[in-house]
Amino acid sequence: MTFTLDRGSRPLLVSMPHIGTEIAPELRDGYVARALDAEDTDWHLARLYRRLTDIGASVLRPHYSRYLIDLNRPPDDTPMYPGASNTELCPTRFFNGDALYVPGHEPSAEERVRRRERYWRPYHEALAGELARLKARHGFVLLWDAHSIRSQIPWLFEGVLPGLNMGTAGGASADVSISDAVAAAAAKHLQVSHVVNGRFKGGYITRHYGDPSQHVHAV
Repeated sequence: MTFTLDRGSRPLLVSMPHIGTEIAPELRDGYVARALDAEDTDWHLARLYRRLTDIGASVLRPHYSRYLIDLNRPPDDTPMYPGASNTELCPTRFFNGDALYVPGHEPSAEERVRRRERYWRPYHEALAGELARLKARHGFVLLWDAHSIRSQIPWLFEGVLPGLNMGTAGGASADVSISDAVAAAAAKHLQVSHVVNGRFKGGYITRHYGDPSQHVHAV
């Protein structure tokens, strides 16, 4: 398996698409040595969300690194943020813009298709299936797409990010009552700055699966 899915009983699915750290052994030689440390992983999520299964949430976690495949990108690799620096479906650069691969070892078109079918598609089939199961049981479902990132990455964005960045695709992926409730909870209980639909409005997962008209909300 390329992922782990813990099925819960509540109408909540938490996806952590960038928590994986593995790189397939047969591909390791193509990466620069630094890439094997997977420095751009979404670190600390397992610790931050350690109580999820206790409260009955479903949790979906990949095993493989975003350096192998970015599960939060569309299958056709359309850039998520036009006009800004973007990482691809099969990333070729670190977050600082340096090359991930030894020159001449970047994934070919055929290799990108192979990775998409081997790693991306099973994850999304599991995600869609679990959303459907929970919605059938409860009549609605909330998808929480969990991430972490350094607050300063000049290649990707200017300035310093707030402590908590929530995105609903500009209000398209979740009812405003949900984003308002999350923002209110952050203001009341967390001693960090926060923003809704700031620099990060949600990647492919949030934008693709969130459909409030069908009672599927994604943040």
